[in-house]
Amino acid sequence: MQKIYKIKNVLISVYDKSNIIEFAKKLTQNDVSLFSTGGTSKKLRMSGIKVTELSDLVNFPEIMNGRIKTLHPKIYAGILGNSNIDSKLFYGQDIIFFDMVVVNFYPFQKMLTNKNFKIEKMLEYIDIGGPSIIRAAIKNYNNIVTIVHPSDYNTILKYIDKSNITLNTRLNLAIKALTYISNYDKVILKYFKSLNENNIIKNKNFPELLHTYYVKKQQLIYGENQHQKSCLYVRHPILRGSISSSFQAQGKTLSFNNILDADTALECVKEFKEPTCVIVKHGNPCSVSTEESIFQAYQSAYEADSISAFGGVIAFNNPIDINIANMIIENRFVEVIVTLPYDSSVERVMNQKPNVKILIIKNLYSKWRELNFKYVSGGILLQESDRKTININQWKLVSTKSPNKQEMIDIIFAWKIVKFVKSNAIIYVKNCKTIAIGAGQMSRIDATILANIKAKNRNQDVNGAILASDAFLPFSDNVHEAAKLGISCIIQPGGSIRDQEVIDTANKYNIAMIFTTIRHFRH
Repeated sequence: MQKIYKIKNVLISVYDKSNIIEFAKKLTQNDVSLFSTGGTSKKLRMSGIKVTELSDLVNFPEIMNGRIKTLHPKIYAGILGNSNIDSKLFYGQDIIFFDMVVVNFYPFQKMLTNKNFKIEKMLEYIDIGGPSIIRAAIKNYNNIVTIVHPSDYNTILKYIDKSNITLNTRLNLAIKALTYISNYDKVILKYFKSLNENNIIKNKNFPELLHTYYVKKQQLIYGENQHQKSCLYVRHPILRGSISSSFQAQGKTLSFNNILDADTALECVKEFKEPTCVIVKHGNPCSVSTEESIFQAYQSAYEADSISAFGGVIAFNNPIDINIANMIIENRFVEVIVTLPYDSSVERVMNQKPNVKILIIKNLYSKWRELNFKYVSGGILLQESDRKTININQWKLVSTKSPNKQEMIDIIFAWKIVKFVKSNAIIYVKNCKTIAIGAGQMSRIDATILANIKAKNRNQDVNGAILASDAFLPFSDNVHEAAKLGISCIIQPGGSIRDQEVIDTANKYNIAMIFTTIRHFRH
């Protein structure tokens, strides 16, 4: 049989005052004495609830604009003490044994959403007394109840009516409280580490200890496969303009693969300012197009590879319009649409297909830099994100022929896309539209052959198109294959021991070739 505990004295100091009045009234109706700090005490008094100020209890006022109000030996003795053991020790000291503490504090993560706050202001919002009280109560959970969540008020009231708050209940509440302050500390730690994040990225000075803080956003319908459970966690402060910050306007519950593909599609489409559509399937762009209007961009991207687009994830860097909505409603199977906010006429049309998942993105071009994590068994790989901007002044023309104006436009277009295609990656582009993509092959020649096959099977006109390779062409065979379909220009990093052989072959076919010296592997 578990020991029974009765509540007589309660310390209350809360930022989240949800339901605190009802809770406090019920406590006083059960002959419980309340002790509180300034703001909480004022709210209780205004509701006619009898409460003693902690400053009166310890005969010491709150000082330093409230920085110090609960840091006093009498308070901690009352929290850490055991009335069965310490009564004689406390005799004559006017120390009250507390049976319950109800404490929560300002959520520091809210401050992180405002990038304009200086560090001095941020430091003011780091609570000292609240976490200290909770830690003391946790340490003495055998004798004291710790509450940090208003959702636990009703549970406690049920026990108080019968004076039977068991040790097991206290332990569970202590675990909740420890989780609460642990998460609070992680947020603060992440903030302090973020102060040095730019130096970490710039100097590649990665920390000896890696701490992360992510909050569960939503349960996903399943993982990569139906037998795998999955959910989405997001960092705080949340990155504006990221897939993690998106709002789901309609559709079924998202899956693990939906999130991955939507992220790839969004990050790719953000590379472009002109109206652009990106369609992604299984982690790879299957078609990308830039046009004068967002509707034309969607039409062009869909026609570039309508087979792969079936059941794909589509991202737009402009709001979808009524024409796109009607086209999707009529005869297109789409898993996810990522778009900027659209008007009510589009919403009415899209409501006809309620299962289509639509993610709304705001602040599309928010600038941020983030480190990239990859999980391996028993560890995490950490690297800078691949956000190398294009600088054509650093590119090198290595062929006899120079690319013409349209080819240069297509080269830049292709180089923005190829870093989002899994290696080995070869893409063909013509008139700011991908016409074939060879993705994820174990050899580069197979990626080129795959692009050729897709171009032929889809009746694409490759003559005069450009080829982009995410890494150097190790042999001249890629150039031979590209020349069969009329490729007129190649962009690649260069760096192979056979570069000269590759260049000579390009010159043989009168193909322009540019070296970027930058590789874009993606795994």
